[in-house]
Amino acid sequence: MQSYTIGQAARLLGVSPDTARRWADAGRMTTHRDDSGRRLIDGRDLAAFSVELARAGIGGDGDVAPYTSVRNAFPGIVTAIKLGDVAAQVEIQAGPHRLVSLLTREAVEELGLEVGVEATARVKSTNVHIDRT
Repeated sequence: MQSYTIGQAARLLGVSPDTARRWADAGRMTTHRDDSGRRLIDGRDLAAFSVELARAGIGGDGDVAPYTSVRNAFPGIVTAIKLGDVAAQVEIQAGPHRLVSLLTREAVEELGLEVGVEATARVKSTNVHIDRT
């Protein structure tokens, strides 16, 4: 399972690293330390926390980075995957934005997508494409 540093988690959540550290210190985000002493957040835990923040409307605390859509790219974290026999639905939380893409099951498997993995949603018209980052 992929883990994220506090800085990576902050970028994915759209907040400053200081805010992410405060949340970890307060026990809002579960962290563990690697062999070199860095605090890491499990990808599944970060995915669940990002959904919780979005549902609570957290984000206007002044520490939130402004979101722009450079070529309509939204870097975020995979929060849910629903696999069918042929098709799949992938949800990405990119800061306050929840994006949903319908794609083939084969594409999900080839990209190695799973909950907690970093990915970028690219939006064109009404289509959402997923890039594994």
